[in-house]
Amino acid sequence: MTRTQIPALRRWGDYDRDNPYPLFAEVLEQGPVHEVTLTDGHRAFLVMGYDAAREALNHPGLSKDMEAALDAEGAVVAEGLPGRDFARHMLSVDPPDHTRLRRLATPSFTRTRLAPLEARIVETTGALLDDLEAREGPVDLVAGFALPLPFSVIGELLGVERREQERLAGWFATLMTPYPGAVPPDEAVVASGSIVDCLGDLVDRRLARPTDDLVGDLARAAKAGTITRKELMSSLFQLVVAGHHTTTSLIGNGVAALLQHPEQWETLAADPALVPQAIEELLRYDAPVPHSTFRYATSNVTIAGTEIPAGVQVVVNLATAGRDPARHDDPHELDVTRPSVDHMAFGHGIHHCLGARLARLEARIAFTALLARFPHLRLAVDHRDLRWDHGDGLVLRGLSELPVHLA
Repeated sequence: MTRTQIPALRRWGDYDRDNPYPLFAEVLEQGPVHEVTLTDGHRAFLVMGYDAAREALNHPGLSKDMEAALDAEGAVVAEGLPGRDFARHMLSVDPPDHTRLRRLATPSFTRTRLAPLEARIVETTGALLDDLEAREGPVDLVAGFALPLPFSVIGELLGVERREQERLAGWFATLMTPYPGAVPPDEAVVASGSIVDCLGDLVDRRLARPTDDLVGDLARAAKAGTITRKELMSSLFQLVVAGHHTTTSLIGNGVAALLQHPEQWETLAADPALVPQAIEELLRYDAPVPHSTFRYATSNVTIAGTEIPAGVQVVVNLATAGRDPARHDDPHELDVTRPSVDHMAFGHGIHHCLGARLARLEARIAFTALLARFPHLRLAVDHRDLRWDHGDGLVLRGLSELPVHLA
């Protein structure tokens, strides 16, 4: 085990998010487990590479119980927005609570439940591309397509009305904007409060009159005593974040990667049947979620031969799982025809992303439509001017904008 020493890098998370992979590769070369300091000042152990990541994500000694960690008087993790009242969702609890909460949400993400949504995704995709095509000059593919498409889809799944979707999207954009230091700016606090109020109103309406959507399902479970209001609100918040931000980044980061490798874009335009395979390669090449969500050691545990002491966070680098040279030939090359693609972009184990099927469906429709409508799509700026500053700074990584020429 090494304590990572990188010139000019004092804390893990201060790295250049516009181009983090050279650093990730350098750290992975030094070994699979490293002690680091996070940007919030907490001590952590960083796990790199495919095999070590898989081991960590499956390890029973690593807990996701956020409330227990917060009760440790700040020694493990600091409380963030919107606060601990929203820290009881499936990504922040352990079994049996995790099993119960995940089981309640799972039916909404089955093939049967998603099938009727596919036509709506196609319709929304077409409308967004129509709007972009009607504009003159370069367009921002994030603001005009990669962001509103997934937000509309998760809104549809939750049963959120279009007017509420637009307001929620603005508040979440503000809340998810990175800020320096540990104290959130006033606008983030206001946005957080607005989100809490909006979701609370939605829950109240569904409790009064349950509907045939995900929120309605959870409301019926709340009436039956299977889920608490705190868990319901926490779950909605988590589902909105996970249901739109990750897919926004998958689309935006994926298009950016393809346009930086125009021969790969041309290969897909010539053979759209490759799109599903290409999506897996894009997930491997540039993971929208480069690090796993919160985990900490409840007792001394050993990962990849390194002992990690109890009470310390463990951060799993999912990005290097996809670019591990021990797992992939030419891991830093983008190849949409790569015959075998292993990645952990959706995690692994019991916390594997519940919405992975939906994300793949949205991405398949989005990339297929983009390739058909705009086969000559190209960047409107130098690729070195692209900025990946949309996200929370560690777990989430997305483009703030993607200026492109449509033809």
